[in-house]
Amino acid sequence: MERVGSVVRKTGETDVKLAFTVDGEGVSRIETGVPFMTHMLDLFTKHGHFDLTVDAQGDIEVDAHHTTEDIGICLGQALIKALGDKRGIKRYGNAFVPMDEALAQVVVDLSNRPHLEFRAEFPSQKVGTFDTELVHEFLWKLALEARMNLHVIVHYGQNTHHIIEAIFKALGRALDEATTIDPRVKGIPSTKGLL
Repeated sequence: MERVGSVVRKTGETDVKLAFTVDGEGVSRIETGVPFMTHMLDLFTKHGHFDLTVDAQGDIEVDAHHTTEDIGICLGQALIKALGDKRGIKRYGNAFVPMDEALAQVVVDLSNRPHLEFRAEFPSQKVGTFDTELVHEFLWKLALEARMNLHVIVHYGQNTHHIIEAIFKALGRALDEATTIDPRVKGIPSTKGLL
């Protein structure tokens, strides 16, 4: 069965259409109006071996906050739809990714208990025109809507672009591991019987 989720979210601030395929080929078609976010989502998709389509229009004349936040909301909702009852998945994922001098680690548990633990500091408040505080906003909304436990740890790094890029690549790899079907897993991977 194809594991796909799609979401449409239209508010007074944004209009987002998003489709997410868990078992993809790393293909992305992403238009966000926020070039740095588009770049990060493309990396996430490629390194997670997902397929992702995003058509997002937002009030970027104000700033990128609403657009970035709502993409996180939609991606989380699409992920939870695509996974269904999570039967047979590994559930946990862990990835370390270096990017030149930076090293990021992302650990996930698709537990149905949303939590973000964010241990990262950025040397710069902006990358180009992108406010780096929006990385936390995106990840928190993703964790909340996907109802996953998400830990982001930046072990070190000096270049803000490199740090954020390592985070998004590690996020893709960790989610790829967690969503992988493991033939040894019979049913739901929890002693509770559901996730």
